[in-house]
Amino acid sequence: MMRGQINERYEYQQEIINHLVEEDGYVERDHSNFDKKFAMDPELLFQFLKDTQPEKLEELTKQFKEDTEETIINTINKCILSKKGSLLSALKHGVDVNNQHLTLLYSKPATNFNPQLSKLYSENIFSVMQEVYADKENKERIDLVIFINGFATISFELKSNSQGQNYEDAIRQYRTTRDPKDRLFLFKAGCLVNFAMDTEEVYMTTQLANEKTFFMPFNMGKGEGVNSGAGNPQFPDKYSVSYMWEDILKKETLVELITKFIFIETKENRDPLTGKRKVRQQLIFPRYHQLDVIRKTLADLKINKTSQNYLIQHSAGSGKTNSIAWLAHRLASLHDNDNQIIFDNVIIMTDRVVVDRQLQKAIMGIEHKAGLIRVMDDRCTSEDLKLALESNTKIVVTTIQKFPYVVDLIKDDSNSSDVALKDKKFAVIIDEAHSSTAGKDMMAVTEALSSSDKFYEQDVQDQLVQEIESSGKQKNVSMFAFTATPKPTTLRLFGRLDKHGNYRAFHLYSMKQAIEEGFILDVLANYTTYQTYYELNKEIADDPELKTADAKRQIAQQIDLDDQNIAQRTKIIIDHFREHVMSELGNQAKAMVIMSSRKAAVKYRQAFENYINDHHYDDMGMLVAFSGKVNSDDNKEEFTEASMNGLPEDRTAKEFNKSGYRFLLVANKYQVGFDQPKLSAMYVIKKLRGVNAVQTLSRLNRICPPYEKTPFVLDFVNDYKDIEAAFAPYYTTTLLADTVNPQLVYNLVEKIDGFYIIDPQNVEGANIILHKAKIQSRDKKNLNFYFGATEKKIEELDENSQREVLTTLKHFVRCYEFLLQVSSLKDEELQKLYNYVSYLMKYVNISRPGQGYDLTGKIKASKFTQKKTGQHVVGTKRSNPVVKLPMADDVVLSEDKKKKLSAIIEEINQTTGSNFDKDVAVKSMLQIRDLMMKSDNLRSSAENNNEHDFELSYFDHIDDMLIEGLEHNKDFFTLLLNNNDIKKEVLGTFAEEIYKSLRESKVKQ
Repeated sequence: MMRGQINERYEYQQEIINHLVEEDGYVERDHSNFDKKFAMDPELLFQFLKDTQPEKLEELTKQFKEDTEETIINTINKCILSKKGSLLSALKHGVDVNNQHLTLLYSKPATNFNPQLSKLYSENIFSVMQEVYADKENKERIDLVIFINGFATISFELKSNSQGQNYEDAIRQYRTTRDPKDRLFLFKAGCLVNFAMDTEEVYMTTQLANEKTFFMPFNMGKGEGVNSGAGNPQFPDKYSVSYMWEDILKKETLVELITKFIFIETKENRDPLTGKRKVRQQLIFPRYHQLDVIRKTLADLKINKTSQNYLIQHSAGSGKTNSIAWLAHRLASLHDNDNQIIFDNVIIMTDRVVVDRQLQKAIMGIEHKAGLIRVMDDRCTSEDLKLALESNTKIVVTTIQKFPYVVDLIKDDSNSSDVALKDKKFAVIIDEAHSSTAGKDMMAVTEALSSSDKFYEQDVQDQLVQEIESSGKQKNVSMFAFTATPKPTTLRLFGRLDKHGNYRAFHLYSMKQAIEEGFILDVLANYTTYQTYYELNKEIADDPELKTADAKRQIAQQIDLDDQNIAQRTKIIIDHFREHVMSELGNQAKAMVIMSSRKAAVKYRQAFENYINDHHYDDMGMLVAFSGKVNSDDNKEEFTEASMNGLPEDRTAKEFNKSGYRFLLVANKYQVGFDQPKLSAMYVIKKLRGVNAVQTLSRLNRICPPYEKTPFVLDFVNDYKDIEAAFAPYYTTTLLADTVNPQLVYNLVEKIDGFYIIDPQNVEGANIILHKAKIQSRDKKNLNFYFGATEKKIEELDENSQREVLTTLKHFVRCYEFLLQVSSLKDEELQKLYNYVSYLMKYVNISRPGQGYDLTGKIKASKFTQKKTGQHVVGTKRSNPVVKLPMADDVVLSEDKKKKLSAIIEEINQTTGSNFDKDVAVKSMLQIRDLMMKSDNLRSSAENNNEHDFELSYFDHIDDMLIEGLEHNKDFFTLLLNNNDIKKEVLGTFAEEIYKSLRESKVKQ
């Protein structure tokens, strides 16, 4: 052996054994004590039984005499090998031998009230053997085997990196030289888990299947924050994998794993060809980050109890369903350091209408106990939910939408059930914490579970204080929010403040680590962009003035639904799929098409069908997914998802899994939470931004064992840089670098007051009525009068001012609701205004179409071409972790700009892709600057505002200047008009100069 090498057996392996024996009380046993037939150490099994259950053993000895040990071993073996049996079940629940129940493993008591249980737990015997022969011919030795009370539970194949071998060699050994039929490796009957480990990394499997054996990493992850990724940290004085024997193999950890984590998952499905039912079982062993998050959360709860919230930022592919199941199961019986139960009920919430029953199966797989869990499905009412919370059901699964009704039920309940609820302590687990957690739904949750006293004979002032106190973090409620993509509001509501003043997740398993570990795929690694070119012509003689935004929106919709455009894109999509995607995954590959609207989904569905029929493709089945109804252009036909697919909506996802279907055309459905591993390609015909872009494209990232899957995106609408920027905050960690404060809300109140639309007396009167125990008919008329008076004042304003008023009111409501949940703000006048505005927003029709100009039939697009503009294979490499809250004082509604229809058409008829001459472009920009210097509007703004406020006006007028100067450089100015980011970057260089020049000219005058 060369100097500096670590010998696999005599150094590495022996160090592990020495630690287990010397530091953790293991017994080292010789491999001659191993019984290959039963995969056990019989001598230690009977030592354990004698130490813990001598009376039962004595009773069995009376019956079976010299055959006692053989009878017990054979009975245990039959139990383990039975159809419903397993080693895991035997260890967790024990076995019956001739009416004598034998416990084979004592779990750690939840409390220390019973010394006898603690003593029995300490009697468990842990042992280790090295060089264990598992096969009949004694050819192959297993490096290490861990035993508990004589039962082989874990095997190790060890490799030393310094000797030129690593975990991959250990995996190869398991796959090629270990027989899955040997009792030591027999699924459910032999070892619970098998580890392939070198000195740097660890991989595991719970079922050997020769070459098909699937190993997954069991590494800690290395680095923190933006540097987090796959692997293990390096230490100067110990192995990177030393956590395996210092922690995972500790007696306490192994017992916890067996009794609280490991379970057998049963999945049933039908063969799409034969229709036969298939049952597949899998032994679930937690990945390291799953074990880590549960243990760290429980440790924190023992100290802080219900005083904190927890944000769990776990990437797609993290095994979130099982993590939630383990957490719910542990929280249901968690005691603090004083042996007191911490939570009375655990509530699992999802913002999806259909509750995930996979979650229920996972929880029941851990511990099948009657009455432990109840799922509130679509047939359950909010009254059922309320009764479940009041009962002894420990875990309740529901949707967030039911909570607002619970609040009302509690208020109207004449019994003392409200007191029962307020005296309880709740753990609320939120599956996929999205924006719904930052509004009224989440306020309803906290109010329903609040420990504040609710006496409804209080006066209005007392009730207002109550409303404020019951809307924030409640002392009897802890929330556990799981998400891969935390929004700023989610970080602020559930995150923890770090030493740098940033809010971050309590626990992180990053997208970067999940990609590097192979649990998900990098959806940006094969990303192709197309751009649609066309010529737009005016079909009318007049030249009306239009609002730029409204006109652009109408034109974009018409272009999107143009038959020629749809036909070209349909051809590209189907031809690309057939040539590059279809044969993947053993010819099972599928694709999703992201549509811009429901109407687009209907039209593309028809175009797909026409193209497929024309080319006689009989293997290209497709489905659509959208909510509601869509009328045909002539209003003679009505389309729904069910009518177009020929099956009920709730069967779409299941039907799409069948082999005959290749495409799923979706419009705002299945873009979040849809898990289909066969999805190999995505065709995007919709603008995607921020979190929505990440969540939508992440439908593609699921692996599909045993196939090697390569995801592909073809995007007709989005720029790759924008998509890359959308992924950047969630690639590693996500930090909230700012927060919201009361002053921002008060600024909005001042702005509302400045509109002079709300009479303070009406606010007072409305609040008195709203807090009455019973609202009479006369009260409703008074409310109608109050809100009608405000609406009338809004209608007296010009259209632009109306839009600004309604936008400001909406932002006030949103920001105040959010502020209540993250601060101790108590302002009764503010609460009154909030109550009034909340009801007002329901009363006022904020979606009036106004006096817009209908462009239908007045423009015509032609000469469509689809050009490939980029092919990106780099993948997700960028991390930009800092996000910011949408601040209340950022809400500035710019005055709508109007310009001629001909100018709008010139703007849209761009010829991007040209190489702009630098000198010409600079000269053109200087000409625009000169135009700005002559603007009376900008001059007035500079004279009467500070520089910050002037910049707002400055950017409002940029488009007007560009339009006025189009003749100087049509191509370049058209590019700027269509790209706000480039426009602000280029023209922002002149803002300070123009402001100072205009201010100085005022002084000189």
